[in-house]
Amino acid sequence: MRQIILDTETTGFEPHNGDRIIEIGAVEMSKRRLTGNNYHQYIYPERTVPQEAIEVHGITDEFLKDKPVFARISDEFMEYVAGSELIIHNAPFDVGFINQELSLLPGNKWGKIEDHCVITDSLKMARKSYPGQRNSLDALCKRLGIDNSNRTLHGALLDSEILADVYLTMTGGQTDLMLSADSQNTQNSGHNTSTIRSDRPDLKVLKANDAEILLHNKKLEEISKKIGENIAW
Repeated sequence: MRQIILDTETTGFEPHNGDRIIEIGAVEMSKRRLTGNNYHQYIYPERTVPQEAIEVHGITDEFLKDKPVFARISDEFMEYVAGSELIIHNAPFDVGFINQELSLLPGNKWGKIEDHCVITDSLKMARKSYPGQRNSLDALCKRLGIDNSNRTLHGALLDSEILADVYLTMTGGQTDLMLSADSQNTQNSGHNTSTIRSDRPDLKVLKANDAEILLHNKKLEEISKKIGENIAW
């Protein structure tokens, strides 16, 4: 299954009270490597953007006034994500907004995004891995040694790229995020695409020190005694 790491920017927090999506950014992965087949679209929300939202993402009414409404890009977007696993940080927020936008389409032709994709919430994963700690994207970058120095404002495509780093590190340690060879054959489906930087720094590898290894081995001994079998991890 294709994996797509996705983020949105919005006019606020309440889709059912009139807030709308103004930006969608997504990066595609295949076999844990970025393909370069990304999706990025600004959207005219058919309403004003509150100043408090502008302070978060920097996207103004003036910038959005010539952008397409969601109905114009809905088919293109849904065809891009259909059949994929969508990895989203705090998925209920973005999924709620996407489903609200889909419900406003004439005839509601697409239904809900869950009808077409598997949804994975990376925030839920992080809370299981780091209970009781802050698990915002910025906090995870700091904890995992991921460079997010370019993130002065929220932006959907940049946040998707950063989340790809975070997700791969949480699920498999050091990862090569260079574009896969398959990306050379990727067809542009008409949406805006961008290529991940080829000079992206390597992810930081944190190796256990002697004291941590000693504690690890001690824990294995305790588990072995309990189950009556020697284990080695």
